[in-house]
Amino acid sequence: MAVTPPAVDVARLYQTEFVRSARAVGVLWAVCTLCFAIIEVVILVQPSWVGTTMVHQQGAGPPPQAGTLGLFEVCLESDWPVPECRGSLSTLTPLPAFQSPAVLVCVSLSLVWTSVASLSLFRFCNSATVYKICAWLQLTAGFCLVLACLLFPDSWECPEMRALCGEAVSSFSPGNCSVHWAYILAILGVLDAAILATLAFVLANRQDALLPPDTKDVTTGLLMSA
Repeated sequence: MAVTPPAVDVARLYQTEFVRSARAVGVLWAVCTLCFAIIEVVILVQPSWVGTTMVHQQGAGPPPQAGTLGLFEVCLESDWPVPECRGSLSTLTPLPAFQSPAVLVCVSLSLVWTSVASLSLFRFCNSATVYKICAWLQLTAGFCLVLACLLFPDSWECPEMRALCGEAVSSFSPGNCSVHWAYILAILGVLDAAILATLAFVLANRQDALLPPDTKDVTTGLLMSA
C-alpha cells in the first residue's frame, strides 16, 4: 500500500520546485506593471498626440505655424528653445474637444496604479487572488485606453485642431498634421495591458492548479514565512 506524504511535505516540494520560477516571472510581471503605470502618466501629460508635418507652401502668405497637440495643451514652436504652450495641464483641465479621451486615460491611469498598489496584498492574501485582481484591473485599464484611442481622432474636428492643422481637418483626418509618439505610445499601452493581464491570469491559474486543495493553506503560510 502506497504511503501518502504529509501535506507539509507536498507543500515544501511545491515550494522548492515551482515557487522559484514563479517568483522570477512574478517579479518581472510586477516590474513591467510599474513601467506601464509610468508610461500611462507620460501618455496623459505629453502634448504630443498630434503634430504638424512639413507641407509645401503655396502663395506669399505667412508659413503655417508648427506645433503639437495633446489632451491638455497645444504647444507652438517659438523663437525660444521651449515651445509656447496653451492649456491647463497644471489644473488637469483637458481641451474641450478631448474631455472624453482625457477622462478615459485618467481612469485607465487610476486602474493601473491601483494594480501597482495591489502588489502589497501578496503579504496578506493568496497569490492567485492578487494576480486575478491585478489582471482584471489591467484588462479594464486597457479597455479604457482603447476607447480613448478611438475617441481621440473622432474629436479632431475642433477649433484647436483647425488652428494647428488647417481647415482640411475632419474626424479621423488630421489635415496637415500627423499622429505623434504619445498617441502611438497609447496604442502600445493597449498591447502592454493585454499582455500583462494575460500573464497575470496565467500565473493565477498555475498557482491554483499545481496544489491539491488540502495543501493550499499550508503553502500560503510557507510563502508568507519565506
